[in-house]
Amino acid sequence: MSLDLRVDRSSPVPLYFQLSQQLEAAIEHGELTPGSLLGNEIELAARLGLSRPTVRQAIQSLVDKGLLVRRRGVGTQVVHSQVKRPLELSSLYDDLEAAGQRPATKVLVNTVVPATAEVAAALGVAEGGDVHRVERLRLAHGEPMACLCNHIPPGLLDLDTAQLETTGLYRMMRAAGITLHSARQSIGARAATADEAERLGEAEGAPLLTMQRTTFDDTGRPVEFGSHTYRPSRYSFEFQLLVRS
Repeated sequence: MSLDLRVDRSSPVPLYFQLSQQLEAAIEHGELTPGSLLGNEIELAARLGLSRPTVRQAIQSLVDKGLLVRRRGVGTQVVHSQVKRPLELSSLYDDLEAAGQRPATKVLVNTVVPATAEVAAALGVAEGGDVHRVERLRLAHGEPMACLCNHIPPGLLDLDTAQLETTGLYRMMRAAGITLHSARQSIGARAATADEAERLGEAEGAPLLTMQRTTFDDTGRPVEFGSHTYRPSRYSFEFQLLVRS
């Protein structure tokens, strides 16, 4: 590891936090790539003139965030950076690619189902009428990141399973001539169910980020209703807030 790491002993910011912030920035900016070895704590402590417990605390904070992992016989290794998703009308697939995360998809369900009251209201179809339901597990660097459940109005586009596993849903819509224009979205959190925990590699009851989104095309027609769950250690949403004058 040849990073320019420095700590400021005159700063009120704790030394371990200064170090963890620099390492996190190096991971997010691609200076430390997935699979990179961090080096052992003794060498890092000696190089920076820090105590070993201080270095251990800095590294442990990034292990807790899911950015580093300790592997027996290997050392401390970079897993990947957390994806920070801006609140704009983009797909998770595109966001992962933009973050250099190598997305992969496993289609769990691809079928036609009767619309529930919630889905019918979101898509403007009759309750009990046919809608297409697609459930996917989205992975990055081979690790599960999110469970995606989408309902699409019937006859909108060909939802080929092989295609869904190699590209994003929004890309398929655009390729079919659908112009995505706007969305209504809500973000929350809840405990993982047993099925979600198994799919995402979390403990049952672990906290998950949630997002519900209804997307509209340029004619105002709803084209998809999504209900997604994300691992918070791997994913976050970014907001830009403006003062209203």
